[in-house]
Amino acid sequence: MGQTFSEKLLGSKAGQKVKAGDIVIVSPDRILSHDNTAAIIKSFRELGLKHLPHPERLVVILDHVVPASSEKYALNHKIIREFVKEQRINNFFDVNYGICHQVLTEQGLAAPGKLIIGADSHTTTYGALGALAVGVGRSEVASVWATGEIWLRVPETIQIQLEGSLPPGVAAKDIILSLIGEHGADKANYQAVEFAGEGATCLSIASRMVLCNMAAEMGAKNGYFLPDQQTLDYLHQRGVEDYEVINSDPDADYRERIILHLEQLEPQVACPHSVDNVRPVSEVEGIKIHQALIGTCTNGRVEDLEIAARILKGRQVHPEVRVLVIPASHQELIKALKKDLIDIFVEAGCLVLNPGCGPCLGAHQGVLAPGEVALSTANRNFRGRMGSRDSFIYLASPATVAASALEGKITDPRKYWS
Repeated sequence: MGQTFSEKLLGSKAGQKVKAGDIVIVSPDRILSHDNTAAIIKSFRELGLKHLPHPERLVVILDHVVPASSEKYALNHKIIREFVKEQRINNFFDVNYGICHQVLTEQGLAAPGKLIIGADSHTTTYGALGALAVGVGRSEVASVWATGEIWLRVPETIQIQLEGSLPPGVAAKDIILSLIGEHGADKANYQAVEFAGEGATCLSIASRMVLCNMAAEMGAKNGYFLPDQQTLDYLHQRGVEDYEVINSDPDADYRERIILHLEQLEPQVACPHSVDNVRPVSEVEGIKIHQALIGTCTNGRVEDLEIAARILKGRQVHPEVRVLVIPASHQELIKALKKDLIDIFVEAGCLVLNPGCGPCLGAHQGVLAPGEVALSTANRNFRGRMGSRDSFIYLASPATVAASALEGKITDPRKYWS
């Protein structure tokens, strides 16, 4: 019997052949943290340690509340900056870089065959480049800082075969929402999700990042795409040469295989207050919205912004809707500027925010009032996620959010797709 990607990679790191269910002790290649680094520093200090044994493995990115919105957040950032200098952490990215998952990827710090852990649920994003990327808790990160090691259970793998191609007006976000809606938010609890098939190879790196990012919303320990020439070109553009492409064997033992025919998809919407409460857009059209969010680590790349701009160009957003646009990183913002996308957003009446987590976090930008409804391209719609616990969050693709922003209500974007 062959092995899955996860079995191969974790076995390689552990120096032994392993199978799903085994417990291994491994050393991560990268250890990510963001604004929560301040809390991790405190836990690290409580272990009685003064120096990091492997500072070269750390990646610290300030992105959640940037720039600082209060003295509390400013103090946390100060503590992190001082620690970074003290410990000589070279992979530090301050408030002017963007969202951690986009920044780590575009800086060439994620690559095939790498083991990455992060103090953030959506660390799974890096599977889009063939890495095994796992989100863990803050205390676990502090212990990995101290020891250089972490124990993991080798996950079973669900293979998702994507067949066919997407119809006009339907995007990667609709793929993952459809999967989560059909199979549930706990479908892949502590399992790996491997995206395969003809439809997977046709997806851009940006679209693959959407699926791996939201694999976390299926409960997955990690998501994964087989690296192909598109992946290698992406890495080459960033000067990345140190990697190893690891593939699942043809006769690997999968827990389950799921087939999704892309040509049958229509735009999807996740309704409050759960990501798996998904309906086709045709079933929720007409729901009034007060705020629209286009961007975040899930859908804030130029590919996403171009789709939204295509719909908004030459039009005005509804006068009763606040439209927030938040690019995933400074680099993506520069690309959008060069393509005149920012001009389109501003002329349409949108607010363009600095790259960061912002409204998705619900801590300082775009906070919702009681009773307000938001339609967002982010990855979570839990009660209180964007402010008031009495507000309502719907999730959709950039196309659906842009079309809805024009009409002031949830709208099928295909009517604007020409």
